[in-house]
Amino acid sequence: MRLNKYIAHHSSYSRREADKVIQDGYVRINGEIQDNPATQVQEGTDIVYVSGKQVTPRDKYTVIVYNKPKGELVTKTDPRGRKTIYDTLDKKYKHFIPIGRLDFASEGVLLLTDASKVATALMESDLQRVYKIKIKGEITPDMEDAMLKGMILDDASAGGHSHSKVTRMEFKPFIGYQIQKNAPNYSTLKVAISEGKNRELRRFFAHFGAEVSDLKRLSFAEIELNNLPTGKSRFLTRSEYSALYKFLKDEKKTEKKKQIKALQEENESEDYAIN
Repeated sequence: MRLNKYIAHHSSYSRREADKVIQDGYVRINGEIQDNPATQVQEGTDIVYVSGKQVTPRDKYTVIVYNKPKGELVTKTDPRGRKTIYDTLDKKYKHFIPIGRLDFASEGVLLLTDASKVATALMESDLQRVYKIKIKGEITPDMEDAMLKGMILDDASAGGHSHSKVTRMEFKPFIGYQIQKNAPNYSTLKVAISEGKNRELRRFFAHFGAEVSDLKRLSFAEIELNNLPTGKSRFLTRSEYSALYKFLKDEKKTEKKKQIKALQEENESEDYAIN
């Protein structure tokens, strides 16, 4: 993990603040001053200090649900002075990491955690995300076919941010969808997907010439808003924590199996080369 990211994940520093303290010479790794924010840190092995205070990954973790309103950026600071989720969230959550992102004009379920390993595992998972979407125009047979079969776009820039460098994008088949209204002026539907790529749904519908005018995430895996008001946060329930714990435990087992398999394949390759 990059040094600036490590500090931002495990302390109250934002990424930009971490860059500054690193470049100013206030950060040491294993006793040596490091002034490059891109220096790699091995969690659990390297010891990092900022201004003489150790930055330590947490064994225990907390996850909160935030009902993000429209008009907030999912970032710690914005050079243009726009409102961020941390302007609304309680200050005690300043160091929490957002699990995935919702763009400025989107709303709904946003999970945050104080543990980078939890954030990474959930962001990279194929757990179901459910959204309610309103688009301008009709839902066409071509849209439905792509939702069922998936598609690959060499140019997926439509629907993306103007400064985004993402062009090519693969869209996996949707887990499911439900059309609630289909009309020439606007249509509404609920969709369930297993990814959370950069403005994925806006890019998907933009490919068919349909602008997404409203987008709200209703749930992430088993975690829903549960009548949580807009702009408010809550802790996970006991059952939600139990489901998350089981998921992380299963992920750890899967990762260990992958490592063992990779090691076995490497050994077999070396044996073959010798023979």
